[in-house]
Amino acid sequence: MKTLLIAMVALAAAGCMALERALFNGKDLTGWEGAPGWWSVEDGALTSESTAEKPCKAANYLIWTGGQPKDFELTADFKLSEKGNSGIQIRSEARPDWDTYGYQADMTGDGELVGFVYHHKHGLIAGRGEDVSFDADGKRVVKPLGDPAELLKVYKKEDWNSYRVVCLGPVIETYVNGVKMCRFTGQGGDDAKGGLIALQMHPGPPMKVQFKNIMLNTETAD
Repeated sequence: MKTLLIAMVALAAAGCMALERALFNGKDLTGWEGAPGWWSVEDGALTSESTAEKPCKAANYLIWTGGQPKDFELTADFKLSEKGNSGIQIRSEARPDWDTYGYQADMTGDGELVGFVYHHKHGLIAGRGEDVSFDADGKRVVKPLGDPAELLKVYKKEDWNSYRVVCLGPVIETYVNGVKMCRFTGQGGDDAKGGLIALQMHPGPPMKVQFKNIMLNTETAD
């Protein structure tokens, strides 16, 4: 009986693991496509860097080619230089010239936009410490989720941090280093459809952005 129980537990664990997969192999750009000359692997991390000699004049994205998930949990470690600006695109559409359109788990090297949910059409739609939804008349309703300044204290500047993004139906939640940052509940329809996952290189001053340990779990999370 004990042997049978162990076997059943092992099978259950294997079933759960089958729903989770690594999106980055830690060695090369296999499974990803991006603007030529802008993305590489450095020290086991997907890396993009702009310099004074090589400025980034328009946003470009490294796009995961393995699917367009709808309901999922995505985790990734990220590191930005102090002036870095980047994000993890989710439920997004591809646009010409390695651009995208859709939702983004936002981030900046100084931490100011870490934990926000952004959308290319609507801008910053849910801030750190906010629970955003819409009432029956379509009016935006914001409830406090936490103190933005206190939540920001978990972020480590110019060091590795972890992002967790949960998408379930019209809901998007962001977590940084295990702490919930915000929650956004859309109005259904396009708010809940599947789409691309991509990593952003942002125009602006010289900066460096890096990502590693990128995992996708398509089992609904609590």
